[in-house]
Amino acid sequence: MSSTVKILTVGSAVGSIRDLFAKIKAIDAKHGKFDLVLCTGDFFGPPKNQDEYIEEDEAMQLLNGTLEAPVECYIMQGEYPLPPPVIEKFAKTSGQLAKSVFLLHKSGLMTTAHGLRIACLGGIYDSKLYHAAETLHGFTSPYFTSLTMEKLLSNTMTESTPASANSKISSYTSLASIKASTSTSPLVDILLTNTFPADVTALSSVQLPSPSFPTTEGAEPVADLVRRTKPRYHFVAGGGSKQTPMFWEREPFTWDDENGRVSRFISLGAFGGESTPSTGKKQRWFYAFSIAPLSPNSPQTARPANSTGNPFTERTVPRGMKRPFESGNAEGENFRWGNVKQSGKRSRVEGGQEGKPPAGYKCKICESPDHFINDCPDRAKPKEGYICKICKEPGHFVRDCPTKHQVGDTGGRKPPEGYVCRACGSEAHFIQDCPVASQPQSSRGHRGPPKEIAPDQCWFCLSNPNLAKHLIVSIGSECYVTLPKGQIIPTHSSSNHPRGKVPAVPGGGHVLIVPISHYTTYASIPPDLAEPIIEETEKYKSALRAFYAAYDAHPIAFEVGRLSAKGGHAHVQVVPVPKSISADQIAEWFISEGKRLGIDLEFDESTGPPSAGDRGYFRVDLPDGRRLVHHLKDGVPFSVQFGRQVIVSLLAMPERFDWKECAQSEEDDKADAQNFKEAFIQYDPTL
Repeated sequence: MSSTVKILTVGSAVGSIRDLFAKIKAIDAKHGKFDLVLCTGDFFGPPKNQDEYIEEDEAMQLLNGTLEAPVECYIMQGEYPLPPPVIEKFAKTSGQLAKSVFLLHKSGLMTTAHGLRIACLGGIYDSKLYHAAETLHGFTSPYFTSLTMEKLLSNTMTESTPASANSKISSYTSLASIKASTSTSPLVDILLTNTFPADVTALSSVQLPSPSFPTTEGAEPVADLVRRTKPRYHFVAGGGSKQTPMFWEREPFTWDDENGRVSRFISLGAFGGESTPSTGKKQRWFYAFSIAPLSPNSPQTARPANSTGNPFTERTVPRGMKRPFESGNAEGENFRWGNVKQSGKRSRVEGGQEGKPPAGYKCKICESPDHFINDCPDRAKPKEGYICKICKEPGHFVRDCPTKHQVGDTGGRKPPEGYVCRACGSEAHFIQDCPVASQPQSSRGHRGPPKEIAPDQCWFCLSNPNLAKHLIVSIGSECYVTLPKGQIIPTHSSSNHPRGKVPAVPGGGHVLIVPISHYTTYASIPPDLAEPIIEETEKYKSALRAFYAAYDAHPIAFEVGRLSAKGGHAHVQVVPVPKSISADQIAEWFISEGKRLGIDLEFDESTGPPSAGDRGYFRVDLPDGRRLVHHLKDGVPFSVQFGRQVIVSLLAMPERFDWKECAQSEEDDKADAQNFKEAFIQYDPTL
């Protein structure tokens, strides 16, 4: 194992795969040998019709093995959706497209055998879509979203090791392998993104290749990703769809809070792209460098002579930008996996050094004094005798079960039973993976208004044969109460959350109050029918408050009253939290997180649901009876997972954000429902 790794990074091939491999072979013969090649941007180029992917196509030749790479290559998604045959091969092989060609996940992390951590964020940024997504966007979508970013940030807190001493790169593509072990730091050595970070040109005196560079593509979420991961090298494909990819290498800059860690930023031109209009020449498209892994004992890196201030932490007006850098949070925006509220840097434990335990601290798992219990590497390993509740096999937790990530007919994640794609009617893929939905509007025709969800397809209507009736814990005259799939409160895996604030309510206690009749929101219920439904809903809320109190907890109730042509089914989610978390703290948490995301929450003095004339609303009932409300605005996206996002952060369990990752076996769900019913029976207002 050598002390340094020699890497060649290249710009977008844009479909010129054979020519790129020939150039890589020539460069490797003259300047190599390279350990690996990182291919940024669009490797396959713009999408084609399905019938254009024939044997003569270079992408197909790569997939069938007739076109070979001279050096191990790692490619990413650029600004376009990936070809369907590529997605299909990725799903079957977990990322290996050919003998020496591997596709990085859209939000992937890999660790080389040398110990280098390489992170990748594929796709392009759209501020209107970023927070609106309800599910992760796959390779059939050109966009990355807040959920993509959250997955990447959570992956940076994991580390993988090579499968064998002879393996150059460890397995990194499956979620199970990514979560196999826990890292003590989110820092990465190399970051690959297709989108520029906001503010990267600030404090730089290097001439820009274009007056608009790179303001047409700069994204604050990518800047926050840089602040969180502090990459030693950050490569961007350059340009995107709005301008010709251009080469630009910024002066290095340092991170004072990481022992002077040095970062370098490089934008690459495209190998297979067009020439620059002003010069008629192609931009520089490759960058070779050597890098050595860092260890805790590595000496502090000398500050480069040409280094500048850090553009991501120092307040300034970035060159070419019209707005000032947002102040008030030196760590950048907090995504769901970070702290929601920060009032300045401080130690995790009073008296300890930044990120290190104080004197006398010992990890309760392995008794080591060098790390906190949440950072213990043994925490990610099941104890001897542990059996996964889903596949009944040992060796992994339920959250890492490979059967949870089966693929659908288009290569994306397989939907749960009862899901129907609204674009084509298939039950075998999500709409973001649908080939019909991904086609341009002109090629598939006008689809008309969204199809309204019928009661027999609604997840909450009792008439739906696929309704999870085993989770229902109480049925009244107008409403019923059910445990949700993948509830926030861990019941069979609480030991996996040693820092979580887990209430001791039997069965978990996270429930939904659902009107039996099908209405989109509580506000849309006709006035002459609303009174008994609302009255019974409030009775259930009161009963749950008394029930939780017996276990030293109190409730947070919230409703997303989102009106849409597709419809939906009104329901209120009620989650118990420990009484040690006061109503004022809960209110402050929601308001602070809402402000960060552009969601203006205000105290509402009215009673009952918001008026039916509103487009939609989000409402929170605090434990002390006060109420917060946000009125949804036309054209402004709102994530239906906002309430869950805040609560999992409040309970210090951000890994419980994705309900699908928290799903249990039917056996465990039935046990939770039975435990809840037996304890709730004396409070049930319908009995």
